[in-house]
Amino acid sequence: MSSETIANEDIVSWLADNPQIEVLHTAVCDLNGILRGKRIPIDQAQRVAENGIRMPLSIVGVDVWGEDIVGNHMVFASGDTDGICSPTGRGALPINWTTRPSAMIPLWLFQDAQTPFLGDPRQALAHVLRRYAELGLEPVVATELEFYLVDPDPDSAQPPISPYTGKRLDSDAILSLDELEDFGEFFRDVYLQCQQQNVPADTAVAENGIGQFEINLLHTNGLKAADDAVLFKRIVKGVARKHNLVATFMAKPYGARSGNGFHVHFSLNDLAGNNVFDDGTESGSEVMHHAVGGLLAGMAETTLLFAPHFNSYRRLRPDTHAPSAVSWGYENRTTAVRIPGGNPKARRIEHRVAGADANPYLVLAGILGAALVGIEDQIKPPKPFKGRAYSERLPKLPADWASAVNAFEDGDMVPRIFDNSLQSMFVACKRQEIAGFASQVTDLEFSAYLEVV
Repeated sequence: MSSETIANEDIVSWLADNPQIEVLHTAVCDLNGILRGKRIPIDQAQRVAENGIRMPLSIVGVDVWGEDIVGNHMVFASGDTDGICSPTGRGALPINWTTRPSAMIPLWLFQDAQTPFLGDPRQALAHVLRRYAELGLEPVVATELEFYLVDPDPDSAQPPISPYTGKRLDSDAILSLDELEDFGEFFRDVYLQCQQQNVPADTAVAENGIGQFEINLLHTNGLKAADDAVLFKRIVKGVARKHNLVATFMAKPYGARSGNGFHVHFSLNDLAGNNVFDDGTESGSEVMHHAVGGLLAGMAETTLLFAPHFNSYRRLRPDTHAPSAVSWGYENRTTAVRIPGGNPKARRIEHRVAGADANPYLVLAGILGAALVGIEDQIKPPKPFKGRAYSERLPKLPADWASAVNAFEDGDMVPRIFDNSLQSMFVACKRQEIAGFASQVTDLEFSAYLEVV
């Protein structure tokens, strides 16, 4: 009996042990990192566990508003073919922020009972991880996710009102214990829900922005790390609603304040569990250098994975602690790729480009895929950069959304990481979203131009 079968049977037994569950959802993760799926009767759980549930393959390729992509061959040209959504092996996950006791079964897409659909972001990451396994390597991944708590009432983002003082937050309180204590009940519920869903939440800190926080997720294998990040984002947003707050992972909810990052730390273990980035020195091994070389070589064409939305490009600006150049360095937080110091046995790479608005599956697939190409091709990186990495002489990341889409479509490395189905769907999705934003006249445009030009 496979481990997945055991996990799927556990869904049924878990529900039997938790008869209070009244609502059961099934969900897949689309290209934008949004969970989409169905509500099913509790008595249908065994059927889903054993045979999956049918949903259109195109469901993972809709735009951020949930609209089909115009001209998508997977919709009308092919008759909008169904795939099989099978449980990921995560089981049924309890949800404590809804009005009725609920649970969710995470799913991923297959073309048929045996063939993964590589347009599914989770399947795309699993494909990259299988390639590592063929080399006798396993990525070990930890993530850091930043988010803002905001007032749910105003139409635009406003700092939240402290549940303790009754006053609106009004200052950048980096590493403030007071803010953590003010929102202590919110964090208590976040940690409790993370524990119930087996999401390894670690340290929480108040970050640079007003009402901005960061929670680190402990290291694990690549697929679980991405699962954890997707579930964590949903937990934080759900618990915030329970506390009459809004939590946002937008890359830049405030134009003049810090953005929300999604920093990824990873190393590689061999079959014996040894970190192959460790050569006993602060420099790191040749394998690590080749991984860095791949990350830099593919960074411009994979930027769309790390900055997938209109708002994302407000974050990637000089002197903001978010990178704007293709660069790497030791203990340098202005570079896109940072090598943290410390014990050589824990030598790792920190990738600092992604915003918290990005899809964790695609972020990890892009990072680990580019590093793998670097290892396979033995790509040597340039010398590590010292000092302020916003230098004009460094090659730049795509400066805007459309340029990033073009780079992703035309890049040489992207087809070595992703199946054409995902590449083409993601490009079409982003171009439709670009057109959607371009068709809207903003309040700023109206006030600037109405009686002036």
